[in-house]
Amino acid sequence: MAIRVDRAVLEQSCKEIIETILLSLPDAYKGTVYRIGRSPSMNAERITSGVIDAERKTISWGLPQNSDYNPPGRDWNEYRDEPGRPLEAMGWCVEMQKSWTSENPKKDSRSGRLLSEGLQEDYHHMEPVVIRKKDVYFGNGEALETTRNYRGEILWQDNEYMVVAVIKIHFQPHTISIGSTQSKVIKRLSRSLGTELISYQLRRQSVEAMHQMAEDRLHSCNILADSLRNVITKSGLIFSLIKLELASLRTQWERALLERSDQKGLKAGTVAALNEILISLAEDEQVRELIDTQNRYLEISLPPERGENWVRMQIEEKWNELISKRPLDPERTKNIRDLVDQLKSCLYLGKDPNTLARYKKLPESLKREWTELIYRNMDYLDFEYLHRLIRILEDPSLNLHSQSRSRERLIRLKALAEIMGELEENTNEVLRQVLNGYNNGASSRRMSEKSN
Repeated sequence: MAIRVDRAVLEQSCKEIIETILLSLPDAYKGTVYRIGRSPSMNAERITSGVIDAERKTISWGLPQNSDYNPPGRDWNEYRDEPGRPLEAMGWCVEMQKSWTSENPKKDSRSGRLLSEGLQEDYHHMEPVVIRKKDVYFGNGEALETTRNYRGEILWQDNEYMVVAVIKIHFQPHTISIGSTQSKVIKRLSRSLGTELISYQLRRQSVEAMHQMAEDRLHSCNILADSLRNVITKSGLIFSLIKLELASLRTQWERALLERSDQKGLKAGTVAALNEILISLAEDEQVRELIDTQNRYLEISLPPERGENWVRMQIEEKWNELISKRPLDPERTKNIRDLVDQLKSCLYLGKDPNTLARYKKLPESLKREWTELIYRNMDYLDFEYLHRLIRILEDPSLNLHSQSRSRERLIRLKALAEIMGELEENTNEVLRQVLNGYNNGASSRRMSEKSN
């Protein structure tokens, strides 16, 4: 059917229209509705038939045992007008969109059974149920008029209507005539059936649209969730770059602070002493790995608390494991433990009060703020913290080796982090909108206000 309606709903609608006609027209005793399928097959299928009893109180429903139009029905090419075979009223109703009345079955020019089998049909009236094409397809311009008659002409090409069903009503002998009141009643009721079918289609399309919207919403959610994951990943990368820049600043600061201090080479000397002890032992994979780890200690710059934890896990525990496998004399073991403790102490050189007191190139207030900032444990993106750090890096008295470049990098990373934060927040907002529906545009207005 050009109109998509559930079979049970369609059958119930057909029964209701037949019942209305049979109860309204005293001479009518049987009614049938045929569904006309979609182009190009235009399959004509009997949906249901009803016969009213002699008292006109009860209607019996069902399909005749033998009928060409019983399911699965007949294709358009089987019932259309075609030279060399009997004409059928069904073909006339569908192609011409006009009714057919058999007021004299003996002379009915469109009685296929009479002409082919010599069997007389009942007195009857057949009425096409027509609907405007744009009501069915909502003006989407879909090229649907592809069914042709035997002359090759496209059906309904210049017609705004299409046939979706045909109603056939049987009458008592000699009680129906062309253009009679009964035929006008059937025509009018056929329009009500068309209207009802359209309403069912609209309802079905609304349900389908809701399902599609739900699927689209879920699909959008998945896309947005992926975008959010990418945002979070990139935000983590920015955070890592900021921490690398802070490590560089700590290295620059300690180099400047210890330039003329007797502790200048303490870190490297401590590592060299531990490596020398390792080299004196029998070389194996464990020894080589520990030497590499201790050398890496010279390349990293962590806040003191985190640095201590790193030394404990990466160096001290490995020394403990090595000492347990290779017993050393107590003096040598104590020397190793003292050197490892010294590695931990070296992490605090840049904020050591005595060392800072001897450094006179910075005002005391700036010195305190600077060391508090660069040795702080940074667990999350703190834009106020970055703002303070960038402000201090403007001061030329700090006089670090790559001070200007570090400041420029931090400015760019801070701006990028702010953009990514806004993007993450907006993505979360859109996700909430998609999942929960839009609240009269309020959410959109909030996002617009943020962007302004």
